[in-house]
Order: sequence, then C-alpha cells, then structure tokens
Amino acid sequence: MSTKPTSSDFHLARRLGLFDATMIVMGGIIGSGIFINPYVVAQQVHSNFLILGAWAFGGLIALAGAFIYAELSSQSSASGGQYVYLRDAFHPSLAFIYGWTLLLVIQTGGMAAVAVTFAKYLMELGSGQASDTRASMVAAVALAVLTFINCLGVRAGSTTQNVFMILKLVAIAALVIFGLTVSGGPRNAATIIAVGSSPTIWHALIAFGAALIPVQFAYGGWQTACFVAGEVREPRKNLPRGLLLGVLGVIAVYLSVNFVCLYALGPQGLAATKTPASAVMRLALGERGARFIAAGIAVSTVGFLSQSMLTAPRVYFAMAEDGLFFKSLAKLNRARVPAFAIALQGALAIIICFSGRYEQILNYVVSSDVIFFALTAACVFAFRRRTPANNANGAFRIPGHPLTTLFFIAACGAVAFSTIHRYPSNSLIGLAIMLSGLPVYFVWASMRKPRGTGS
Repeated sequence: MSTKPTSSDFHLARRLGLFDATMIVMGGIIGSGIFINPYVVAQQVHSNFLILGAWAFGGLIALAGAFIYAELSSQSSASGGQYVYLRDAFHPSLAFIYGWTLLLVIQTGGMAAVAVTFAKYLMELGSGQASDTRASMVAAVALAVLTFINCLGVRAGSTTQNVFMILKLVAIAALVIFGLTVSGGPRNAATIIAVGSSPTIWHALIAFGAALIPVQFAYGGWQTACFVAGEVREPRKNLPRGLLLGVLGVIAVYLSVNFVCLYALGPQGLAATKTPASAVMRLALGERGARFIAAGIAVSTVGFLSQSMLTAPRVYFAMAEDGLFFKSLAKLNRARVPAFAIALQGALAIIICFSGRYEQILNYVVSSDVIFFALTAACVFAFRRRTPANNANGAFRIPGHPLTTLFFIAACGAVAFSTIHRYPSNSLIGLAIMLSGLPVYFVWASMRKPRGTGS
C-alpha cells in the first residue's frame, strides 16, 4: 500500500487518541439495532443456543473484519478508509463506486432512518404525537445541530460522540442489570431447537443465514473509524488498537443484551415483541423502566448520528481531493475540517427524512455493504503481494491469515446470498444504485486534472 502522505495529512488536525478511536468504533456499531433486532433474529431461529449462536457468530465475523481493517489502517495514515484501500489496491473507479454508494444508500439512508427513530422515541418521551411529519421535522433539527457541531472541529465532534457513547453504555448496563432481576421467561421455550423443527439441514442453514442479516446490520459500522485516519494521532498504532478494543467491547455488550432478553422473555416471548428492550425493562421496573430505556434508545440513536456525521464526510473529502467529486468538498474551514462535505452529508440526510423513503433505502443497504466488505478484505492480498512481510515496517498483521481473511470474505458472501435470496427486489435495486456510479466516475475522471498540474 502507498504510505505517502496526501495533502489531507498536512491540513487535517490530528486531535484524536486511542480512547476517541475506540469510542468511534463502538459508536459506529451501537445504534438502535441492539434494542430492537433481537426479536428479528428470534423469529428466524427458535432456541436460546441458536439465537445466541447467531450473535456470537456475527461477532466473530466482525472481529475477523476488525483484524483485516487493523492491518489495512496500520499501513495508511490518510483519511478515507475503505475508499483509500480500494483505490490503492484495485482501481479508483471501484473506490468511487464505494463512495457513491455510501453517499446515496449506505450512510445517508441509514442516517435518515436513525434520525426519524430518534425523533419518534423523543416525542413519545414528551407525550407528543409521533406523526411522520413531526418526526421528520425533529429528525431534521437533530441532523442540522450535529452538522453544525461537527463543522466546529473534529475535537467538538469527537467529544459529542464520546459523551453519547458513554450515555448509551450506561443505558445498556442498566438494561442488563435490571433484566437479570426478572424472574425469567418460560423455561420450556429454551428447549426448542430450530434444526429439529426444520425439514432439512438446508432449511436450518437458510434460517441461520437469514438470522445473520439483522445481526450483521447491528454489527456494522466499525469500519467507519478508518475514515478519520487523517485526524488520529499515531494512526498506524491507535487505529488498529481502537478497532480491536471497540469490536470486542461491542461483542460483549451484544451477547449480554441478548442473554438478558432470553432470560427475561424466553425465545418465544422475544420473537413475539417488536420492542424487546422495553419489554424487559417494563417487567423489571414497570412503566418507569420502559420510559428509561426509551430515553436510552433516543440517546443511542443520536449518538450513532453524531458518529456518522463525524466519519463519513471524510470519504467524500478524499474523493474530492482525488479530483473525483466537487472541489468544494476538499476545502477545510478554519477548524481544519471538511465543512462542505459535512454539510452535504447532513443536507442529503435531511432531504431523505422529509421524503419518507428512508425505510425503503435502508432495505437496499445490506447487499451493497457486504459486497464492499468482501472487496476491502481482498485488498489485503493485493497489498501483501506488493509489501512482503519482512518489509511491513511494523504494521499490524492479521492473525491466522489467509484463513481469517478468507473466513470473513466467505461470511460476507453468505450474508449477501441470504440477503439476495430473501429480498431479491431490494437487493437488485441496491446493486443498480451501486453500479450507477460507474458512468458518473468516468464523467468526473474525464474532467480531472492530473496530480501535480496545479489547482
């Protein structure tokens, strides 16, 4: 991999340390999904063992991915994350398609959906009517405020994200502690085994694969920490450590929450409620508990938005620096952050909030996301061919490579297959949006000035 500094390395302010990197990793993963998605998994597989197994297996996939991104990030100090890795390993066109898909589908649609979720929980806490129009307005205000905060500087954005991350961990700790005081769900439900109730092993594998779709969605986001590599102090040391610490922390959190949900509700009870965290806290503390966890979910969602606003714009900044996007997105303000890129992210998310199409856009995310995960993992093979182990200059090396890397790629392929098999129409739309970036790339590339010719 190229280790030459880009112009971003000279201008972006390196103000983030290991704690910030770890909080960014965890903040990018933990949103509203862990409070809601356990019931979706329980509807696909029906025993304690398989439900916890799906979350544990998803954690192994995320950890394997963290190993891969730790090696990639230890070899590059430039902002942009996956965009930079795909550009340097394969071709700028593939990197551009990733950035294009991130902007139109993966990040912006997800942010809009999470912002509306935050608004609805906030309005319910205030006993307000959570109509779609009012929720969109509250969501837009939240996005606008976070956009403004992140334009004040990376330290302001990171501090905001750290505070929300700590608050969401407090809410999750309360859920786990009070959930363990509940007498417990039906014990006979724990003996249900999904494999035995399925006609064939193939159907059981399909069900387990379907369970991994919401699990993977809940575990997604750890890779976004690499977007801000240009603003991390000693990124080749702190980013790999932050990735591993953050993902291990999230695995512990997710397994704890699911254990408590199963302990309190049982597999059947978990599958029957769309608000498992609220159901557990209601059993433990009554309506006070339900309102407390609703506040926790609101905090968790706005924390996720804060992390997204901090990280994703750095990809569009890197694209603009390469001459493949609007020049203004590569400009830094007085706080040395890409304010135009941050504003673009916020504006598009607000527009999607008011369009009411955020849930549809969210359905297009998973198939596109896992494809880019697999392609980014393949970057390791390309870079290792160019940089032998004895010339790695102390870079992090993936334990168990190539088996670890191939496991991650195979797992991404399995999730992509399960997603396309289960949601063919949405998957095809997502892939079409992704491929629409190719002609756009050629338009930008034809207008790009060669590096070194001046502005």
